[in-house]
Amino acid sequence: MLKRFVNVKDEEVGSVLLSFVYFFTLMCGYAILKPLRDEMATAKGVKNVSWLFTATFVVMLVAVPAFSALVSRWPRQRVIPLVYRFFLLNLLGFFGVLKLGVGGDHVARAFFVWVSVYNLFVVSVFWSFMADLFENEQGRRLFGFIAAGGTVGMLVGPFLVSLLAEPLGATNLMLFTAVLLEVSARCVRRLSRGGPTTQPRAAVAEAPVGGGIFAGLRLLFSSPLLLGLGLQILLYAATSTFLYNQQAHIVAGLASGTNARAAAFAGIEFWVQAFTLVLQVFVTGRLMTRFGLGLALAVAPLLTGLGFLGLAAVPTMGVLIGFKSLRNASHYAFERPGREVLFTSVDRETKYKSKGFIDTVVYRGSDTVSSWLYTGLDSLGLGAAGLALTAVPFAGLWLAVSLWLARLQQRFSARTGAEAPALAPTADAAR
Repeated sequence: MLKRFVNVKDEEVGSVLLSFVYFFTLMCGYAILKPLRDEMATAKGVKNVSWLFTATFVVMLVAVPAFSALVSRWPRQRVIPLVYRFFLLNLLGFFGVLKLGVGGDHVARAFFVWVSVYNLFVVSVFWSFMADLFENEQGRRLFGFIAAGGTVGMLVGPFLVSLLAEPLGATNLMLFTAVLLEVSARCVRRLSRGGPTTQPRAAVAEAPVGGGIFAGLRLLFSSPLLLGLGLQILLYAATSTFLYNQQAHIVAGLASGTNARAAAFAGIEFWVQAFTLVLQVFVTGRLMTRFGLGLALAVAPLLTGLGFLGLAAVPTMGVLIGFKSLRNASHYAFERPGREVLFTSVDRETKYKSKGFIDTVVYRGSDTVSSWLYTGLDSLGLGAAGLALTAVPFAGLWLAVSLWLARLQQRFSARTGAEAPALAPTADAAR
C-alpha cells in the first residue's frame, strides 16, 4: 500500500517505515513537552521569558560545540542513542523533582531551557543520521514521507496533552516522552544494522564525524547569499519571539491553572500541525511548481505582517490560533523548504557549517535580543496592540529579504544554466 503514495522500492520499505516511526516518536515526545514548557513560563510570569531565552542561548553556545566534539570522536550509531538516553535521564530527573515539589521557580526555568535546547538536537541529529543511511537519490524520493512522520507526531502529541493533561496531570505526561525517546534510541540501533534496505556506506557509518559549527562563521561573512539567509532567519526568529510573548499574554489572561494552560497551549499546536499536514499533502508541490520560489518564500512573512495587524485590532484567542496556524503552517510547508533550495547553490562545507551556525546560533541569538526588546517595549507601557504593531516592520523587512533571495537564486540559475533544484525535505521544529 505504501507504494501507492511513495516512490519506494521493495527493499527500502522496512527502513522507510522504521524511519517514519523514529521521527514520529521524536516529534510526538517533543510536542508533549512543548506545552508543558510554555505553561511553566506563563505560570512564572511572562517577564521571565527574556531571561529564559538568554539562558537558552548561553547553553546553546556550550552544547553545540560539545556535541560536535562528541561526534568527532565516536561514530554516530554509538553517539545518537547515548545522547537520547542522556536526555531521557534528564527528563526522568525533572519528573522526579516536579513530583516532589522541590526547587520551585528554579526547576521550571531550568526545564524551559532544557526543552529549548533538546528540541534542536532531536531534529538536527535525526536528519544527520538519515543522511548517513540513505543515498542522495533515495533521499529525494523518500525523505518527504519520512518527514511526514514528524508532522503526524506533532499532531498526536498536542492532542494527547489536550485530552489527558487535566485528568492525568500535566507532569505525568512527561513519562510518555521518556518512553517515546527510548523507542527512538532503539530505532537508531535497528537502522544502524544496515543491510540491503538502506545500503549504508559502511566506511562513513563507522567513522567519527569531524568539524565544528563555529567554523561556518568565516564563510557566513564572505557571501551575500549567506548574509541574506542569516538575516532571513534572524527576522523569522524575532517575529516568532514577539508572537510567543503575545501568546503568553493572551493565554495567561484566559486560562487559569497549570493543566488548563497546558491544554490551551496544546490546542494551539494541534491546529498548527493539522493545517501544516494539509498544506504538505495538497498544496506545497503544486505551489512550488506553478509559481516558483519567490511566492513560496513570501507567504509566511506576508501572513505574519497581516497576523500582527489582526492581533493589534482584535487580541483574542481565536485570532491568535488562526494567525499562528496560518503562519507556522506556511513556514513549515513553503518558506522553510524554499530556504533549503537556496543552500543547494553553495558548497558542502557551507551547507554543513554555515547553515548549522545560521540555524542554531543566529536563531537563538535573535530569540535573546528580540525577547529583551519585547520586554523593554512592554515596560514602556505600549500594551498588547502597540507591541503587535511593533512586529509589523520586522515582517515587512523579512518579506523584502525573502524576495531578494529568490531573485538572487533566479540570477544564479540563469547564469549557470542550471535547472531549479528539487526541494529538499526539512525537519523544522522546532519548531
